Amino acid sequence: MTAQQVGMVKNDALIKKITTKKNFVALWDFKEPEGQVRKAIGQNEFPLIEQNGTLPRISEGPLSGYSAQFGNKAYLSLPNAQLGQLNIYGKNQGLTVVAWVKWIGEQTGFVGGIWNEYKDGGKRQYGLFISLPHYNGKNQVCGHISQTGKPTPPFPYSIDYSASKQEVPSNQWVCIAFSYDGKFIQSYLNGIFEQRVPELINHTKGFEGYPEGLVQSKNPYLYPDGIGNNGSDFTVGAVLLKTGMGNFFKGEIGGLAVFDRALSDKELKKLVE
Repeated sequence: MTAQQVGMVKNDALIKKITTKKNFVALWDFKEPEGQVRKAIGQNEFPLIEQNGTLPRISEGPLSGYSAQFGNKAYLSLPNAQLGQLNIYGKNQGLTVVAWVKWIGEQTGFVGGIWNEYKDGGKRQYGLFISLPHYNGKNQVCGHISQTGKPTPPFPYSIDYSASKQEVPSNQWVCIAFSYDGKFIQSYLNGIFEQRVPELINHTKGFEGYPEGLVQSKNPYLYPDGIGNNGSDFTVGAVLLKTGMGNFFKGEIGGLAVFDRALSDKELKKLVE
């Protein structure tokens, strides 16, 4: 068996691990050529359409052997009216988003989810990011959840995200993920969760109720409010900001999976074994 064939067997095994897991919703492996719709594996195709240009296909990736290259401000989108099972919400609703990425570093990158920071005051719902530095998440895996869709009072932005203790290396394939069990958001790098001790959160001093700033743990992040049903599109590679589409991911995305429950530490670790 050639090295390429061994790789294909391994990728098939990983795809099977993902798609046979309880509460699996969708998996994109980004095997399609530039200019084509990216379709999910599973019961529903959840077709992601290129926006603002096209995304080249690169001949490397941990699932299909291919990946989509982001960096030219093009992104993928599925309209809110077509979300179906991806529209995950509720007071005690669980969620996990997992992605296989090669991030070039340097700036905030949105990987995937239902996240809109501007329209109608914000339609945030859930989203996987790399590097949200404003509230102690620089170069880290960040899992964002919102109930209202709007900023977190009394702050100007939404603060409600977990941030991994580990930093995401640049120009390396890694597995990033976050889970939410209705109470805590947890961020993972290569299947590993590392707890962060409570710390002073940047940019929180002087706000009403927080004269000395907010002290909390970023991993796990306590958020018992649940996930709102806030009406945004599902996007990959960018989100809508006040200035237009932004938080563009730079690098390659080779896989993106969504589950409508919180996967355990053990389950997430097995996805990278």
